[in-house]
Amino acid sequence: MALPPQLRSIQHHLRTAQEHEKRDPVVAYYCRLYSMQTGMKLDSKTPECRKFLIKLMDQLESMKKELSDNDSISQEVVGNAHIENYALKMFLYADNEDRAGRFHKNMIKSFYTSSLLLDVLSVFGELSEENIQHRKYARWKATYIHNCLKSGETPQAGPIAMGEDEEAGAGTSHGASFRGDPPSQSFQGQDEGPSGPPATNYNNIHIPPGAHAPANTPAELPPPTAEAAKPVPMPRSVPTVDPTLLNAQQQGGVHLSPEDFTKAQKYCKYAGSALQYEDVGTAIQNLQKALKLLTTGKE
Repeated sequence: MALPPQLRSIQHHLRTAQEHEKRDPVVAYYCRLYSMQTGMKLDSKTPECRKFLIKLMDQLESMKKELSDNDSISQEVVGNAHIENYALKMFLYADNEDRAGRFHKNMIKSFYTSSLLLDVLSVFGELSEENIQHRKYARWKATYIHNCLKSGETPQAGPIAMGEDEEAGAGTSHGASFRGDPPSQSFQGQDEGPSGPPATNYNNIHIPPGAHAPANTPAELPPPTAEAAKPVPMPRSVPTVDPTLLNAQQQGGVHLSPEDFTKAQKYCKYAGSALQYEDVGTAIQNLQKALKLLTTGKE
């Protein structure tokens, strides 16, 4: 069924879902869920849009049944971590290629797809400021490199300043200005692999080392491929462990809500992810947050 013109802004999210149908059904599911929720806000009244969105709802219901035993579908916190992990893994791969001056279809598509998946994260709630900045940067970079290559220019590698108009355009899901087809249409490359960038200041957007992935991604992130360049470990200071938490016991009268258990679970997932990147500091910080919450009921 053709996408009604009123819903044009979700076309790339739906295409991303289609591309991940077999590769990662969880990504496909949440891309469609985002598209359905966004489509309802755009136009749920005209007959063609209503018909399209009802068909999309049926598709989502069918997928939910097929994936009912998948924790990423049945547990929102796991689904959130799965999509965030996938988006940031693509961002890291593209960012690493960009900084190395390797401009090609896969890296442009990875930048653009990561920005779309960061849109999708909004189905779980408001985006963090960090993810808003990653989305803006990824969308702008995809546009900039795509347009440079299309016109035969050599893009400037790594973070560079952009004008206010470009920055404003990069901050929306369909504001990027492409000359010709956007990357999700032009480039169908599928090779992705994570790698870590050094610290950078990009037009007043501070991206500290490790901020893209360790504290935000789930423990099930696959290890980097053999071909991917292993990032040089950054010197890091390990935070002091709060001695009161070493023999932590739950205080009397503490009643934990379901939300508290969900938060504690999320902190533990972040810690597991951080250890995968050998980020001891972030792991300790998140484990301490979980212990404090479970023992005192406060963050």
